[in-house]
Amino acid sequence: MNLLALPRYQRLGPSSRVRFYQYFPALRERGFVIENAPFFSDEYVRRLYAKQPVRRWEVFSAYLQRLVTILRARDFDLLWLEKEFLPWMPAWVETMLARQPYVVDYDDAVFHRYDQHSSALVRRVLGRKIDRVMQNATLVVAGNEYLKERALAAGAKRVEILPSVVDSDLYASAPARASGFTVGWIGSPVTAPYLDVARPALEMLTNGGQAQVSLIGAGDAIKWENANVHILPWREESEIQNIQRFDVGIMPLLDEPFERGKCGYKLIQYMACGLPVIASPVGVNRQIVEHGVTGFLVKSQDEWLQALAFLRDNPGRRCEMGQAGRKKMEAEYSLQSTAPKLAALLRSAQTQ
Repeated sequence: MNLLALPRYQRLGPSSRVRFYQYFPALRERGFVIENAPFFSDEYVRRLYAKQPVRRWEVFSAYLQRLVTILRARDFDLLWLEKEFLPWMPAWVETMLARQPYVVDYDDAVFHRYDQHSSALVRRVLGRKIDRVMQNATLVVAGNEYLKERALAAGAKRVEILPSVVDSDLYASAPARASGFTVGWIGSPVTAPYLDVARPALEMLTNGGQAQVSLIGAGDAIKWENANVHILPWREESEIQNIQRFDVGIMPLLDEPFERGKCGYKLIQYMACGLPVIASPVGVNRQIVEHGVTGFLVKSQDEWLQALAFLRDNPGRRCEMGQAGRKKMEAEYSLQSTAPKLAALLRSAQTQ
């Protein structure tokens, strides 16, 4: 099958890396011929994370290149799209391509960027744009139930759930640490503000010297003047080794519409490294985390502090929860278990 992949980003974009690029080798092994045409470049992502001005010519070039690519759509058996063809544009392209089979993938509630935008004009013009993309797709692949429900409500012809996963062959359980207690988080400058949800509890531990906090990828988005808080740069080649230095992985979130559409990828990464996890009970986090088995779901600052203190003081339970999380990842959230399913979904979409 000749497949045109249309991810939103190059490899620096987390969603594209997880939902598209890591599947390329497995799909090619199964006979897919893939041409990759990402929308935004790695340089765009670097500038976004660094909060530098967007280069207008680079954005214009991205739109122009995507339009040129779309003109070649009929050279392929199937289009595999991330979120939408042209961000912040009406759904005319999606309507134009309605007769060309395409599969669209969602790992977050991108539709809320439009239908809950502060501008009434944006809400009026683009509020139902993603619904149109879903309606015209041969297949919608959703990362969780929240996204699936939106696709069904939008009138999508077919919707299948495929969670965000890790390659279990690349991840290994972290070796037992002889001393110390490190609370870890991985993300990007865009998601770093969610750390404020757990910050009071983390500050109580770090200010008393009872824990270290390691934040991978937060960049300059969070200011924390504390000798026990370490902000590390994110690099694909070192992210696993850095996570393996944690004793527990956390995922604080706000309980709001956009956040309910997230796929909990960082929790899967922690569990793949054999770590217990602590998370806000928002969206798919409630399915990934088995409270008291693989970690804890917590809301209040007291609950955050209690969960962190319990795991700090009980290394044996940390190990047990980490092992349980690793087993759950292997069974439900590994590339090895989902790659055959994705290949079958893409083939079935081409024949519909």
